[in-house]
Amino acid sequence: MKLTDISTIKKLFEKNGFTFSKSLGQNFLINPSVCPNIAERGGAKEGVCALEIGTGVGVLTRELAARCERVTAVEIDERLKPILDETLADFDNVDVIFADVMKTDLAEIIAEKFGGRETIICANLPYYITSPVIMKVLESRLPISSMTVMVQKEAAERICAKTGTRECGAITYAVNYYSEPKTLFRVNRGSFMPSPNVDSTVIRLDIKKARPLSEREENILFSIIRAGFSQRRKQLVNPLSASLHATKAEIASLLENAQLSPTARAEELSLEDYIRLAKFIVESL
Repeated sequence: MKLTDISTIKKLFEKNGFTFSKSLGQNFLINPSVCPNIAERGGAKEGVCALEIGTGVGVLTRELAARCERVTAVEIDERLKPILDETLADFDNVDVIFADVMKTDLAEIIAEKFGGRETIICANLPYYITSPVIMKVLESRLPISSMTVMVQKEAAERICAKTGTRECGAITYAVNYYSEPKTLFRVNRGSFMPSPNVDSTVIRLDIKKARPLSEREENILFSIIRAGFSQRRKQLVNPLSASLHATKAEIASLLENAQLSPTARAEELSLEDYIRLAKFIVESL
């Protein structure tokens, strides 16, 4: 079954009375080279299990199932069930859970389905939910080795930007704290049905095993990053004084103690700078 063939997909949809949902941001892949590439470069191989977020008609699911020991997919749209029953019928190592990933205990699924075996996550995410899903995965501290995901090109550029540059944002620091992000390859808008208005990029986040901060320090870290980027064009003393309920003089002193300039702006600090600042703040509280 060639699931990237437009006529095949249309017949499946007509047979099952399926129509695209704009609210779910559904754009299904029709470029035959993309999903094998995601699976291969995402680390799908013998002995590895894969958790997929969002199945579409099962194009990536099939590629993962052909390479991995076991695949479990979480899909929000229950209307796809009869289609997936047909498109995944050739595989006995796949199961689909119909649920909202943002309301699902992914750690429980991984423990129940994969039993401690090496696990990767692969996903072709709707653009509107990219950041929430990525942060849910990272903040949940799941026992995974990597997350490979297709996102909007601009989102990929922001996530994979170098910290301490104008291209970075709050999510850049968060992703870099939990993982080592890298760009894999570009996917043009014509690779989808229906075609979106933007191009996409596949990125891979290799999860870090060790983290340098305590839970309390992490909470401070992300608090000051969010505050700083809420007013990224202003000097850090302004948003941090409001966020930490301290005077600008006190914040300037903290910055100097952390060997940072009191006139620095959010985007000028590296991740290491923020980590050092978070430690100083906790010590001073």
